[in-house]
Amino acid sequence: MRAKVELAVLLLVLVGVAAGTRPPSAPPPVTEDTLQKVAGSLEMYVDELPQMPKIYGFSMRHGHPSPIRLTIGMYQKKWKFHRDLPASTVFVFGTSAATATFPGPTIEAAQGVPLSVTWQNYLPARHILPWDPTVPTAIPRRGGVPTVVHLHGGAHPPQSDGSAFAWFTAGFGETGPAWSTPTYTYPNAQSPGVLWYHDHALGLTRANLLAGLLGAYVIRNPAVEAPLGLPCGDEFDRVLMLADRSFYADGSIYMNYTGIIPNIHPQWQPEYFGEAITVNGKAWPFLAVARRRYRFRIINTSNARYFNLSLTNGLPFTVVGSDTNYLSKPVTAASLLVSVAETFDVVVDFSQSTTSEAELVNTAPYPYPDGQAPNDLNGKVMKFVISPAKAKDTSRVPAKLLDYVAVAEEEAVQRRYIVMYEYEDAATGNPTHLYINGKRLEDPATETPRPGTTEVWEVINLTPDNHPLHLHLATFQATRVRGLVDEDAFKGCMAKLNDAVRCNVSRHAVGEEVAVPEHEKGWKNVVKIAPGYMTTIVVKFFMVDSGKPYPFDATAEPGYVYHCHILDHEDNAMIRPLKLIK
Repeated sequence: MRAKVELAVLLLVLVGVAAGTRPPSAPPPVTEDTLQKVAGSLEMYVDELPQMPKIYGFSMRHGHPSPIRLTIGMYQKKWKFHRDLPASTVFVFGTSAATATFPGPTIEAAQGVPLSVTWQNYLPARHILPWDPTVPTAIPRRGGVPTVVHLHGGAHPPQSDGSAFAWFTAGFGETGPAWSTPTYTYPNAQSPGVLWYHDHALGLTRANLLAGLLGAYVIRNPAVEAPLGLPCGDEFDRVLMLADRSFYADGSIYMNYTGIIPNIHPQWQPEYFGEAITVNGKAWPFLAVARRRYRFRIINTSNARYFNLSLTNGLPFTVVGSDTNYLSKPVTAASLLVSVAETFDVVVDFSQSTTSEAELVNTAPYPYPDGQAPNDLNGKVMKFVISPAKAKDTSRVPAKLLDYVAVAEEEAVQRRYIVMYEYEDAATGNPTHLYINGKRLEDPATETPRPGTTEVWEVINLTPDNHPLHLHLATFQATRVRGLVDEDAFKGCMAKLNDAVRCNVSRHAVGEEVAVPEHEKGWKNVVKIAPGYMTTIVVKFFMVDSGKPYPFDATAEPGYVYHCHILDHEDNAMIRPLKLIK
């Protein structure tokens, strides 16, 4: 069977190449030193942090929010990442080519008010960045850039989840095998909070997001949130979308054209790291702030980079939420480790600053956790310029936030073992691909929970990297992180049997126990899975803010997925189906 699948993939690749759907031609080789020089030539903190345009996902009728339909397109255009860098060609979201931005517009929805969005593809016949047809990839027969949109953190029907197989090209000229509708429906029934939307096309997620297909999505409920008294309004409640990029001298976005093992994967490399740090589409921007409280919704939209964020003036972050949900009470943190696709909702009180400026800096090694330390470029994020407040700050951070359902691990009806593997080339020792439970995305679903239930997943990381685990639809929380002892023996057994129980995991997962940080003890959609550890997560397949069932049929086709959110890993192919059953 596998031979037939591989032959079919090969034929699809040949047909696609014959039809002109091939990666763009490589420019002259560029060295890391050259990329650093380009980034280093850009003066920091000269561009103001952009406020992304806002699109309301509802209309007001008789004083109440009502459902509407939106049409949002994907366009190719030019974007200025820095004052002194030539404009870059990007793929971006917008209601028109003229208004499209990097990141895309922030969609503001109302809790309990459904929103319908028709996503349209106006992208050209060929991609602006290289991609690799030797990893599982959407390759249309007649050319075009395949895309499909996933609302990250959303609770919505499977048909609106943005399946990797539901891709489509410009004008819906070609569609993937799971495509069913041009219009997605988002119930917005979940707790108020920040989400984000991005491309999710098979094998192209890393290239399409690097090109710019991402944007923020905020669900609000004034009746619930206003009594909390947190900073509010466009000036004091800001989304910060972090993303690293490298650039050629002509402003083009850099992505490698040569793979780590070219005779196996001509283009794929295990991680992309950029030299410049962009926030809301500007490299190292600044933001003028008053001496008062500000709320920042920080989203790491990088391909592979983790951020360990802190402020150089010593001000702490007061964390009020993580991913799409509030914490039950605020937690103060001197620094924040933000994995790929993870979100933290924080308050910073600049009235307590002893300085007139503060840099937001990054100390996370790359790859995380054992890679190289950040340099003078990717160790900087943005700067805050602090001035006296012009009006009284009436905001506050309350002692109590919002409550959700209890973790209740004892209610679990199923315990599953989820094992992360990295496979290496015998000749070079470099990675060739990554799997979960030794299986491909195309293999039948083995994770088949029932709606309304709780499960415990024991996630075992047998790779050298920390992986941000993301489950579509479900909400989950890490409860324990336990080190593996005699790890080599366990790995050897798993390589032969691929069965944690038969390999006596209970004897190995008895090492050092690492505490889950207080500000991560909430209901999340991304959890960090440390290498050499077994992380216990409690997964809820219902609405955690109310305890109620999903207000849609979560068992419908094409189902959901779960995956590592390092995009280069997800594309090759650390992703598995998640199929709810009745």
